[in-house]
Amino acid sequence: MQDSGPPGLELHTTCIKRLLMRSTATTIADMPHVAVLPGPSSWYKDYPIAEGARQSPINIAPEEAVYDHGLPPISLHYDNCTSTNISNNGHSVVVEFDDVDDRSVIQGGPLENAYRLKQFHFHWGGKGCHGSEHTVAGKTYTSELHLVHWNAAKYSSFAEAAVAPDGLAVLGVFLEVRDERGGLNKITDSLYMVKFKGTVTDFRDFNPNCLLPSSLKYWTYPGSLTTPPLYESVTWIVLTEPICVSEKQMGKFRTLLFNSEEEEQRTRMENNFRPPQPLKGRTVRASFK
Repeated sequence: MQDSGPPGLELHTTCIKRLLMRSTATTIADMPHVAVLPGPSSWYKDYPIAEGARQSPINIAPEEAVYDHGLPPISLHYDNCTSTNISNNGHSVVVEFDDVDDRSVIQGGPLENAYRLKQFHFHWGGKGCHGSEHTVAGKTYTSELHLVHWNAAKYSSFAEAAVAPDGLAVLGVFLEVRDERGGLNKITDSLYMVKFKGTVTDFRDFNPNCLLPSSLKYWTYPGSLTTPPLYESVTWIVLTEPICVSEKQMGKFRTLLFNSEEEEQRTRMENNFRPPQPLKGRTVRASFK
């Protein structure tokens, strides 16, 4: 089990209870298929690494984060011609990118070289619930976007990188309900086409720059994938500034289903987040004072 968090985490309680009561299919692009599993509290039974030393997400305590003056800014070079498709993988909605070259990369910050963009996906709560995976001083956000990159300078494939300690870099962006975010409309307007698990459709010419906040200040720490197989291979870069999203846009995410079209059961895709895990002595570094 995880360490108890700060009092603010009680805001997550209702959503977490819903999360732990259901079963989910949990896969990540290019990972071996993971069968339907109980909720996160039971993952350790099949994946002992779930109780490992560098599991994610975490609660970020800003007052305990260490400012590192040696951390350079992150640099994002995203090309709008590399997105290929959008899909429902039974756990989230995923936008995939062509990653055969370095047209879409993240570099700088804690990274020694450029990491290629492979995909991005979202985590969110049910109606009236927050669904971010990371929390900040116990504060939860409506949703969290994860842009997943891999170390192509060192590894020959995403699958190879995903099991290496320095194989992946995930950029986390919080979403907070306020005004509509125009950059999300192309995604939310396409969700009806991937309502069911296993559905996929073309999704081209999308530039994820429109999903980034104006400030790229960040926290960083060594962590893991947040769904099985939970490999401890991720350098997390979590941006401090959230982007906005409207209730209407979030409502469209909740029209997705965990189930395939052939299944009789129909469960709305919501509360698809893992609760914060123990820090276990790790240092969270900040790019700012």
